[in-house]
Amino acid sequence: MAHLSPNHFLALPRPGVLVGLPAGVVDTTTLAAHDFDVDTRTGFMPPDPPLVRLPTQWEPWEQLLDDAQVHRLQLGSKYDITDEEVIQSESWRARVRQSHALPTVDLCPSELLLRRAHQIRVPAPITVPLLEVCAQLQLPPVITYSDDVLYNWALKVPSEEPIPALDNLRSLTLFTGTRDEEEFYLTSARIELRGVDALEIMRAMMDELFVGDALAARRITRYLHSLARVLDDLTRILLAVRDGCNPDVFYHSIRPWFNGCRLWHAQLLAFPDELSGPSAAQSALIHALDVFLGVDHTSTPSSSPTLELAPTSGAAASAHVPPKAPFLVRMRAYMPRHHRNFLRHLAAAPRPLRAAVERTGDATLTDAYNAALAGLRRLRDAHLRIVTLYIVGPSHRPPPASLAATLTVQAKVATGEVKDGFANGTCMGSDPTLLRGTGGTDLIRFLKGVRDRTSEAALELDSST
Repeated sequence: MAHLSPNHFLALPRPGVLVGLPAGVVDTTTLAAHDFDVDTRTGFMPPDPPLVRLPTQWEPWEQLLDDAQVHRLQLGSKYDITDEEVIQSESWRARVRQSHALPTVDLCPSELLLRRAHQIRVPAPITVPLLEVCAQLQLPPVITYSDDVLYNWALKVPSEEPIPALDNLRSLTLFTGTRDEEEFYLTSARIELRGVDALEIMRAMMDELFVGDALAARRITRYLHSLARVLDDLTRILLAVRDGCNPDVFYHSIRPWFNGCRLWHAQLLAFPDELSGPSAAQSALIHALDVFLGVDHTSTPSSSPTLELAPTSGAAASAHVPPKAPFLVRMRAYMPRHHRNFLRHLAAAPRPLRAAVERTGDATLTDAYNAALAGLRRLRDAHLRIVTLYIVGPSHRPPPASLAATLTVQAKVATGEVKDGFANGTCMGSDPTLLRGTGGTDLIRFLKGVRDRTSEAALELDSST
């Protein structure tokens, strides 16, 4: 077999984190996976388990993280915190404050190292390298969905299989050390891996849309029904979170670690900025389904709140988020850069699926398209059920007696360290009387709006045809 030319796109290396397109420019020249860091076997999940530990040069960071987990670092706003917990947590924070700011120059050439470094949240002495790492990754300096899910897994048992088995995953880093927290993350990881088939189906349909003949329409019809079945699988995986994650444990012990903050200020940032906590809305897979099926979330009706965004340094600015952006658009700033590029590329496709289906007026094809949308609607209905079970319900009842001693309330400071804050700065929390998602949304109203816009995308055949 002849070797590929070194200039052939399939022979190119995976994307460099420091090299990108000019601002506002979308690359539509290739669908090669290396351009978007999307693997044909694992989708938006990395094809190999993420780095477990940084090299010895950055071992002090790893030791601090180990200590935080071993001694169960507590949020500064924890209710009924014990004297022993106060002493242990303050001792850990004191060690961090006294530590040296390690250089990051040797991290920059390796995205693997950058991903591992980005999972650590630290106060002032290491804020400089943290912000440098975030600038290189073009991500905000806050924990994101990609930190919790995409780059926070390992195999339970070593395997040579190219695709990780859904029951052979474990989480690398946990705030609480509980099975409930791990199951919460792994549910999303399983959805990402099962969603690889959805990405492959979308790719096949894009090929058929390019052909555009009657045979292609029949194939697209079959693909759309297959996509609906995959979406139903994602729904089943999502609902299975109930088997391993207790709603009260999630709400009172795990969720407080995910809080974003309304105003965040640091000495190294030119402007205050709003930081959202990790959210499923930061999953590129779900965004890709919306973009491909033509579900429009870019408008801003009352059910989709907008938030004022101040100009930011490199991270959020690189995502090209407009000053008043709908929540789902704003969440793209929290995705890995290459996944944002993938979504822009997908949105720029010259032959959009919805327009092609509408143009044919074919009843069978239209029914298949609507079946796929119905599958996405069922996934969003399931999400609403999970939110009701895990957030709405626990928010209206006291915690069970077994959790009362560890009750955690909404943090007023990004890291939970009320006394010292984060990055020599302060964070103002949102109104605690409002029920909000970790991303900062007025939760139920927003989710119902997203679900309703999915239903509204369904096509109706002209009765005269």
